[in-house]
Amino acid sequence: MKLLIYPAIEPERLEKIVCAAGEMLVVNIASEQQAVEQIVEADAFFGKITPSLLSAASHLKWVQSPTASLEHYLFPELVEHPCQLTNMRGLFSDIIADHVFGYILCFARNFPQYIRQQLKSHWEAVGGESERSTFTVGPAKISSIDQSHQHLSDCTLGIFGLGHIGSEVARRGAAFGMRIVAVDPKQKVLPQGVAGECWNLDRLADLLAESDFLVIAAPHTPETEKFFRRSLFQSMKNTAYLINIGRGAIVDLKDLTEALKSSEIAGAGLDVFETEPLPVNHPLWKMENVIITPHVAGNSPRLPERHLQVLLDNVRRFSQGKELKNLVDKTLWY
Repeated sequence: MKLLIYPAIEPERLEKIVCAAGEMLVVNIASEQQAVEQIVEADAFFGKITPSLLSAASHLKWVQSPTASLEHYLFPELVEHPCQLTNMRGLFSDIIADHVFGYILCFARNFPQYIRQQLKSHWEAVGGESERSTFTVGPAKISSIDQSHQHLSDCTLGIFGLGHIGSEVARRGAAFGMRIVAVDPKQKVLPQGVAGECWNLDRLADLLAESDFLVIAAPHTPETEKFFRRSLFQSMKNTAYLINIGRGAIVDLKDLTEALKSSEIAGAGLDVFETEPLPVNHPLWKMENVIITPHVAGNSPRLPERHLQVLLDNVRRFSQGKELKNLVDKTLWY
């Protein structure tokens, strides 16, 4: 058997892959022309496959994508090809879920406002200093300051897409005592130990209406592209926050911008966008109720190690004739 790697990787990873491959030959190729020649007899492939490479393959059985997302990886010939495709899903789930709760805590406790005030050396509670209770008599009623600072265990966390990432978000929400609701076309139950409800897509209207924080954790597929349009934002609470760490293409950027301008939702935490980088003159940059991070929700010092371990595990499995991990339904893009 033969595994082709293209583009070529560095010696450190290559040495570990060769060890995991056992008796399978591993070929590390830098140029596409050489890759076209080498893929003819290859059984497995890791890297960026192209239509020209695939057309040259005579008995390719397995392709390992180096990414979790597949919208930029798949092409019609690969979808139709009988080879198995695996991806890198699951690497980032806990990392991205932590990022989600960075947004949630910032919005719930008004951190963006307080950071802006700190830069001006300005002391003032959101809700107004006149409402602050004194130490002598204590709080007699719920003040505007209290009302301006959300208690997470009083909030509902909605999750659109209960895959690996959505499940980790649900676990963290449960740890904060939040009510968890989710919609997913396949998953029917929340992760073990998480109380709440997981609905079919026909309950989307309920998800939108009940969520205080709505997290988009779905993959980009033909069905989810531009799924979130103006009508969906208008179906959310005007006090709710949208968080997108899924894929930028799922949210219509123009519609989201208009919804925020019209106060149809309270704010948004955004790590992914239809257009990246987000243009410097885009209105979202100036909105005080929007937190923008530059597609970094999945970054962590743990990432390279995890990426390599998934690859090595599948190389071993393929060489030993075992079932591969992270198999993808190519027609669904995930």
